[in-house]
Amino acid sequence: MDSQHRPSPDSEQQTTSRKQKRGIGGIGWAVIGAVFFASLLAIGILPRLNQKSELQAAVKEASTVPSVNVITPRRATGATKVELPGNVVALNQTTIYARSTGYLRRWYADIGDRVRAGQLLAEIDSPDTDQQVLQAKAEVVQAQANVSQTRANLAKSVSDLKQARANLLIARQSWERWQLLVKQGAVPQQDADTKYATYQANLASVEAAQNTINSDSANINAAQANAYASQANFQRNTVLQSYKKVTAPFAGVITARNVNTGVLISAGNGNTSTSNTNTSNSSLYTIAAYDNLKVNVSVPQSLSQSLQTGQTAQITVRELPQRVFTGKVVRSSNAIDPTTRTLLTQLEVHNSDATLRPGMYANVRFAINRTNPPFVVPDSALVVNGGGTQVAIVTKDKTVHYQKVAVGRDYGTEVEITSGLTGNESLIATPTVDETEGLRVQPVAETK
Repeated sequence: MDSQHRPSPDSEQQTTSRKQKRGIGGIGWAVIGAVFFASLLAIGILPRLNQKSELQAAVKEASTVPSVNVITPRRATGATKVELPGNVVALNQTTIYARSTGYLRRWYADIGDRVRAGQLLAEIDSPDTDQQVLQAKAEVVQAQANVSQTRANLAKSVSDLKQARANLLIARQSWERWQLLVKQGAVPQQDADTKYATYQANLASVEAAQNTINSDSANINAAQANAYASQANFQRNTVLQSYKKVTAPFAGVITARNVNTGVLISAGNGNTSTSNTNTSNSSLYTIAAYDNLKVNVSVPQSLSQSLQTGQTAQITVRELPQRVFTGKVVRSSNAIDPTTRTLLTQLEVHNSDATLRPGMYANVRFAINRTNPPFVVPDSALVVNGGGTQVAIVTKDKTVHYQKVAVGRDYGTEVEITSGLTGNESLIATPTVDETEGLRVQPVAETK
């Protein structure tokens, strides 16, 4: 029985072969499954690993690139008030000189006195001028006498000419009658020749009388011209004599008196004083009109186009804190000073109570409407070095670039930029020496 149920060797070998085949199949499936699960893990994990590495690289890069606070320049308002220093000067001021030489007899006005136009200020004793006037007057009288004498001579010459013409007419008629009598044999030829000679003599007398009249007419013209010259000289000396009285050319205030009684005055407009105390230059007084004053202001070039003739301004002085004067722009030099880059502008202000005085320092406040107002940036954004005034701009590729700008008004914490910016720039709010040209930075918008 045992021998019947014991398998044969061939059967055992086949059974073993089938078992080996079933064992190989299970391992393969295990390997395939492991590869499948590994692929799934790779698909899910690798992108995350890449993202993590990129994030780590970005964090590393951010830790090496410095961050800077950036701002955008803002446009200033169109309406603004500008306060500029000004100098008060007299609208009409002049120095009075002597026109007559002599000694100062008396002066009537001193510094600080208000005088009216034509008021007597001083008198000069000028005997030389007085003598010149008397001499000129005598010359006028003599010239007029010469004119009268030449006119009388002309009248006599005219009378002589009439008499000569009458005698000529009689002599001619006598000669003609004697010629007729000679033809008739009533008188000898010699008597007729005598009448002819008389006629010729009268003819010569007429010509001489005519020449005398012509000469007397020329003498009258010369005498009349001499009379006119003498009269002009007399009037000139009379005017010079009137200059002995020095008067005010206009109403104003005497700001200087340079002479004393008894001082020798020299006519002219520029003689300087000498060491001799008895002599003086020709400058007697300085007078200034205070009713209207001028205020000269140097307006910056950036504001010169905004000011118009007729525009008003408020004027104040430190010594009068409670007073505000109103001035009006009346003119400007129409030329920019190349040294200061300013426009000299002149305002007129009424000063009827003489509160303001020439020479005062004043503050002039303008209200200006600007058609193209500049940009405004914090003063901390400016960099001043050998290259001039600059700002640090963060470009689109996040690098630093220094841009040269022109500065306008300074408001203390902010300044105006008149040129160099377009308004779209990102400016480093507070640049330092570390932000060099071309440096890569990370801009951070500054919050207010």
